[in-house]
Amino acid sequence: MHIHPPTNRPASSPTTGPDGPSSTEPGTPSGGPGGTTSAGGPRAWRRAARIRSHLHRAFAVAAAALLCLTLTPAVAQGTDRQLLHDGYGSYPRLIRTQHGHADHNGRILATVTSSDEAGYYAPVYESTDEGRNFRQVGEVRDPEGRYGSGMCCGTLYELPRTIGRYPKGTLLWAASYRQKAPRDTRRIGIRIWASTDTGRSWDFAGEPVTSYGPPGVWEPEFDVDDSGTLQMHYADERGEREFDQFLTRRSTDDLVDWSRPTRTLTISPWEVRPGMPIVRALPDGRHYFSYEICNFGERFCDPYFKISEDGEDFGLPTDPGTQVATPQGRHFRHSPTISLFPGGPNGTRVLLIGQIYADADGTPNAGNGKTILANDDPGSGEWYEVPAPVEVADPVDDPCPNYSPSLLPVDGGDAVLQATADRADDGCRVFFGTGPSR
Repeated sequence: MHIHPPTNRPASSPTTGPDGPSSTEPGTPSGGPGGTTSAGGPRAWRRAARIRSHLHRAFAVAAAALLCLTLTPAVAQGTDRQLLHDGYGSYPRLIRTQHGHADHNGRILATVTSSDEAGYYAPVYESTDEGRNFRQVGEVRDPEGRYGSGMCCGTLYELPRTIGRYPKGTLLWAASYRQKAPRDTRRIGIRIWASTDTGRSWDFAGEPVTSYGPPGVWEPEFDVDDSGTLQMHYADERGEREFDQFLTRRSTDDLVDWSRPTRTLTISPWEVRPGMPIVRALPDGRHYFSYEICNFGERFCDPYFKISEDGEDFGLPTDPGTQVATPQGRHFRHSPTISLFPGGPNGTRVLLIGQIYADADGTPNAGNGKTILANDDPGSGEWYEVPAPVEVADPVDDPCPNYSPSLLPVDGGDAVLQATADRADDGCRVFFGTGPSR
């Protein structure tokens, strides 16, 4: 995630930084609300945070003016990547439908966070040729995303089983809304929308999490545990004086009644910020839990993981888990995401991508913006490099280039489809492309 000043620093320390987790691009939180860093000491961090705050606000004004709605197919941009959405775009997500009826299954769907003259929304794109071409088939337009309110960190998920009145194959979209409201009066909520027609139309399904005031709730992701219960994982800034941010989850059997929150990851000291939770069910029945931890040790917003046997018990919340890096120490910094691919000794490979690819000492690697990490034995295997099909020129700590990219297996897993944001002449845009997965 991007650097993000703590939201409710204890009274002895001044609060710095932009409104919410970000006042950056429309709907995109700076670190996601991201992470902070103690590198260089508190003074250097606060000075850098103030500079980022001004830059983020300036870019938010420019990006919000873009008009983004389009129903035309994706347009080629050079030989190696294509433009997904003709307008402002960030935070892309990719899934393949596989749990519904015959006409529903096998389609690749993509969403992005976007904005137009009416506000923030998520256009929905579809590919029926393994990610070579996309066309827009729908959009999620929540009234709470009206212009000036804000929307960020959206996710797309397909129900693998029936949950309440929603049959298996139902698509869920969830995002955080209202973060652009005044900090002292805002109510940031994670709001869920559902589609039973492969993304063509969407109905509101509820707001199970709402925060009040400056602390926010961010980055929702879904998973169904072994009991058949839907779990919603998210990052929560309401740790008061104990944690600046922690990971938590709520569960439901019907998308109406939700359990009380259960904390999944709580790391001391106060300024440590775990974020970007993603849980994926492995074919062997285990659940792979991916996330980042910012301001922890000597590394900066590095990816970590845990393995759960049932999708409900993730071990001690105080256990940071296993850090992701190659044997040489090369690793990603900020906004990691994962995707499961066929292959490996146990039938599953994990591909992981993040914003900045760095050497062991934290400096950007020559493969920065050009690399994916893969693991053929999730939980114990070594990580190795795979070329990224969509190259981003030298991404840095910024809310656009290569921020929270998305991967998906295509062509039977021999190839990888990537969607990621990058700067263009007319602002932040989302591009896609395919390449070998090994």
